[in-house]
Order: sequence, then structure tokens, then C-alpha cells
Amino acid sequence: MPADPQRSETRKPPRGSGTSAVEVRRSSRRSRTVSAYREGDRTIVLIPARMSEAEEHRWVTVMLDKLAAQESKRMLGDVELGERAERLSDQYFGGRARPTSVRWVTNQNTRWGSCTPSEGSIRLSHRLQGMPEYVVDYVLVHELAHLLVPGHGPDFWRLLEAYPRTERARGYLEGVVAAERLPHLPPARGE
Repeated sequence: MPADPQRSETRKPPRGSGTSAVEVRRSSRRSRTVSAYREGDRTIVLIPARMSEAEEHRWVTVMLDKLAAQESKRMLGDVELGERAERLSDQYFGGRARPTSVRWVTNQNTRWGSCTPSEGSIRLSHRLQGMPEYVVDYVLVHELAHLLVPGHGPDFWRLLEAYPRTERARGYLEGVVAAERLPHLPPARGE
């Protein structure tokens, strides 16, 4: 049986989707169905080869929305977030960073998280929901470190060296901020 010719194309996802790249794979064996799944930080969308560019664009948007809806059902609540913070404290700080509360908030649009060491409270921006686990963990570890060292001096950054994905998570968050600053482009004619 001959191999199925596929066209694979990677492109930027729709703004605000929380995904770093979308790869569209066309298949001549696929006649009507469209499916999508996450593969790391990338979303793979499988479509029929005969689909027009406009249909492709529409289906990519639909599938990204469906995946986001499925993932939002699996989001951590405040209780799970507190449990996760406790596990991260045990793993990276020997259990020394013990917050009194850890919760999601919707009023932090310029920060990813905040900590009030005197109260022992940690708040994470709702904008982190749906981002990769290692990114949420990095922000939690960052805020937990503030319970031990309030400022951003050398002692603070030495503590964060314990978390192995610090640089990758910081790069991811910087990319999200940069993408938010890109100008909105009007849709192409005919879409």
C-alpha cells in the first residue's frame, strides 16, 4: 500500500490560544473528520487534504477552542494548587516554604504571581491556567522562594536554581508577553 502523501505546515496559532505553534497535517485518507491533540507545546490538527484554506483556518480555530475547553475542565482549583505548592516546597526547599494560602486571582494582569511573605499568601494570575505544567510550577516555585527570601537578590536567584526548568519557563512567559504586544492583523480577504 503506498504511503499517504501529507502536507504538514506549522504556523502561529490564533491570538490568546495559549499554544506556541499549530501544525496542520493534511491527509488524502481522511475524508471528513478533523481531529486535534497536543504534543508538548505544539498542537497537531489533522484535516482532509481536499479542505480549502478558509475551511482549514475555521477548523483550526474550532479545534483549538475544543482543546482549550477540555483542558479548562482539568484546571487546578485552589485546593489542588495549594497541594501542588506543598509538593514543590518539599521537593525544592526541603518543605521550608509553607504558604498559609495559595489561590488563583483574576486581578493580576501585569504579573504572573505575587507573594506577601508577612501573611504567607501566594496568588497566581488566572492567565497561567492552561499553560504547561512546568510554567505554572516555575511561578509557584518563584513565589514559594519569596517566603524564604523576600527580594530578588542573589540569595533569591540561588534558591531558584533548584528548579531545573527555570530558564525554559521564563522564556515561555517572555514569549507570551511578546506575543501579546504584537499588533492585531486584520483577517485576510475571503476569510
